[in-house]
Amino acid sequence: MAYPASLELRVGIDVGSRCHSVAIGLSDGSLLEEFEIAHTAAGFQDFFKRVEASAQRHAAPIAVAMEGYNGHVRPLDSLVKARGWQLFNVNNLKLARFKEIFPAAAKNDRIDTRKALELFQLRDHLPMAGDVLQKIEPIPEENNVLKRLSRRQRRLVDERTRLGNALQADLQAVCPGLLDITREVNNFWFLSFLTCRKGLPKLARLRPASLLKVPGIGHKYAGLIQVWQSSAFFSHDVDLVGNMIQQDAERMLELREQIKALKGQMAHVAADSVIARQLDTIPGFGLICNAELAGEIGTTDRFRKEASLAVYLGMANLDHSSGKSRRSKRPKHVNVRAKAAMMTAMDAHRKLCPQSKRYYEKKRAEGKKHNQAIRALGRHLCPVIFNMLKQDRPYWIEP
Repeated sequence: MAYPASLELRVGIDVGSRCHSVAIGLSDGSLLEEFEIAHTAAGFQDFFKRVEASAQRHAAPIAVAMEGYNGHVRPLDSLVKARGWQLFNVNNLKLARFKEIFPAAAKNDRIDTRKALELFQLRDHLPMAGDVLQKIEPIPEENNVLKRLSRRQRRLVDERTRLGNALQADLQAVCPGLLDITREVNNFWFLSFLTCRKGLPKLARLRPASLLKVPGIGHKYAGLIQVWQSSAFFSHDVDLVGNMIQQDAERMLELREQIKALKGQMAHVAADSVIARQLDTIPGFGLICNAELAGEIGTTDRFRKEASLAVYLGMANLDHSSGKSRRSKRPKHVNVRAKAAMMTAMDAHRKLCPQSKRYYEKKRAEGKKHNQAIRALGRHLCPVIFNMLKQDRPYWIEP
């Protein structure tokens, strides 16, 4: 079917947790229909039925704008993309600024959906409106998978850290001196030792032969444990808190295996990701950081220039100058997960690349703190990364 070039069916969606407000209009400014849909399979079916009926009546292609892309609206956003419709994300921070300049008489869900249709009308004529509506570009499936896996891995690592801190505090309170035999409470052999018998006091009575049967414990660690056993002390609440300690230790062992399995999955998927493969050629960029960056970036088509990528990765500030005053401010629309991965990767990179090491030391000599120098180095490398990904070429160091 040939669509009139000047006519487009436009759909605005104001996202809620249980139901969504929808407005359908045309590119000529006319409002066709307003309704609400439940966040259920029946609600999605009703949505697509109404939108497709309007598109057939007016013989127009479909463009959809919604708040909260990849958030509460899931899986409606992926269903829209699967139909091949144009999908736009409404940038909430920029929308708030837009509403300050072009305020509505009131605020409710129906008014907000009409505001999305207004943005469609204005985007070709007003740059600010165009910035509020961000077109969702197709993302390779392997990067979507890496995003899921890396976020899951990060949650498990954070859980392990919290458990480790709690475990360390409880051990200090219940059996002082036990932590002295290890530098890291999450060591495999130490966790195996904590869970090898039911009840902490029994650990003080384990014989050397029994210690050597515990996974991860050899003669060295068995000797350290025996030194502790000779002066082992337990507080009066060891029966209560000791069970909690052993439960936490068991959970940390489970997390260890789950994180290891996720890392194997990420390595397998990253081999198919162009972004992850190219980042892997940069010295210091490891599997976990590459998987996180590939998943969070998704596709470079969403960035018009390298400066946009630098802001997204948290490596650049925004100009905030006024008159003779030259200042900058931190942007609010930074991907915090990508920023954390980038900071970790850059810290490892500057230790392995002589040119980057010199640049880092130069910034430190200028008085910048460690994190500031790392961000400066990251900003310096963003154009290189942007061109690498755009041109699909590996990192290369001039001899």
